Amino acid sequence: MTDYPRTGIIDIGSNSVRLVVYQGHPRIPATLFNEKVMAGLGRSLAATGAIDADSMTLAIGALRRFAAVAREMDAQVRTVATAAVRDASNGADFLVAAKDLGLAVELLSGEQEATAAGMGVLSAIPDADGIVGDLGGGSLELVRVVAGTVTDRVSFPLGVLRIAALRESRTFDRHVSAMIRNAGWTGRGRGLPLYMVGGSWRALARLDMSLTHYPLPIIHGYALAPETVARLGRSIAHLSKQRLRAVPGMSAVRAGQLGDATALLSLTMRELGSTSAIASTFGLREGLLFAALDRPTRALDPLIVAAREEGRLLGRFAEHGDLLADWIAPLFPDDAPHLARIRHAACLLADTGWRANPEFRDERGFEVALHGNWVAIEASERAMLSQALHTSLGGGTTPHPLLFGLANAGQIALAIGWGLAIRLGQRFSGGLAGPLQRAGLSLTAGQVVLELTDADRALYAETVERRHAALATALRRKPALSWRG
Repeated sequence: MTDYPRTGIIDIGSNSVRLVVYQGHPRIPATLFNEKVMAGLGRSLAATGAIDADSMTLAIGALRRFAAVAREMDAQVRTVATAAVRDASNGADFLVAAKDLGLAVELLSGEQEATAAGMGVLSAIPDADGIVGDLGGGSLELVRVVAGTVTDRVSFPLGVLRIAALRESRTFDRHVSAMIRNAGWTGRGRGLPLYMVGGSWRALARLDMSLTHYPLPIIHGYALAPETVARLGRSIAHLSKQRLRAVPGMSAVRAGQLGDATALLSLTMRELGSTSAIASTFGLREGLLFAALDRPTRALDPLIVAAREEGRLLGRFAEHGDLLADWIAPLFPDDAPHLARIRHAACLLADTGWRANPEFRDERGFEVALHGNWVAIEASERAMLSQALHTSLGGGTTPHPLLFGLANAGQIALAIGWGLAIRLGQRFSGGLAGPLQRAGLSLTAGQVVLELTDADRALYAETVERRHAALATALRRKPALSWRG
């Protein structure tokens, strides 16, 4: 990552003030630093129309620290503010205080905020087709995304800090429904998913994962059906504060907002006609970065870019992963494109366990694959990626027990085949490019054929022969050699 400059975003929201510093490939940079302060700038807006003194002091203190951290990291920082500062009667005073710290704050309009949220979802889910709902402390943005673009967008004063007062009035349902209807959004999401952005809605996904003992503790991509949201809404009222705080990653602030956030999600899904709610950990900040990229960079596959970067940082030979992917591809001609890209990612990550203790290389690779900070990948695909790495690094051909419930038997069997092919390529080539460039693999009705040059006869020793045989057996064929001069 040292080849890339450090960039950062200070996001001044209605609930929190956060600094995130990134470094890495511009298409999907890694997070170096992530810190937030729950300043609650929008907490008093409904009652007074202004940011209260305590929140102002807390937020300015956070900005002072964040500006210092960014300087120490030599990061180029962009600072943005959203609904609370935009709507507060003393928002201008806050901007002056931030300017005194050397921060030039961009005050985003509701439309700009919505666009950034939509772009953030597209950066992580390139084929997203539905409605992005970004729930902040002061506002709710709805954004139509389709074919890699943001189209219509709208902003409502329905942030989670404002909902409680509305719900107390007993006109909450009618009020929200009228807002969505008058904006022309009723039924706009019929048959489509709602992509959830914002900490309060992500907290709801965390709660459901905890209650259902979901085996993969990763929020991004987690889906909730409308009936699940309704069930959660009924359950939250009966869950103690201690039970909510026991949910991994659940803060006291988010726990206190869950009931209101769930009520708004259920109503919004009903009014839009959404078929599911899918959590996205990418939102406004990532959208600002994504929108600044040129079109060719935006078009890159974020999973492949991230896996290639990980392989470059942790592996031995940077070019080997792509070459290995091409080398084993002829063995899997029936893989659909979405599976071929997971197989490609496995090859890019195939060398990431080599620094680990030899007894635990398979588990290191498994961990990198299953729990890595990947996007544009489904839970079943993470499972396949993990099994492939586990097998390729010596974990054997038994399905890993942690993958039960994430992928079916056929998917795991295919991933084991990928892992054995990678394992053969790694052993035969020693992780180097030359042997793979001179050799080839092919599939016949009854054989897995390894084609070698006469000059490489010495490379086909007993260890390579065993891996060739293991691969052929998994593919229900016999190993065979062919020679060329």
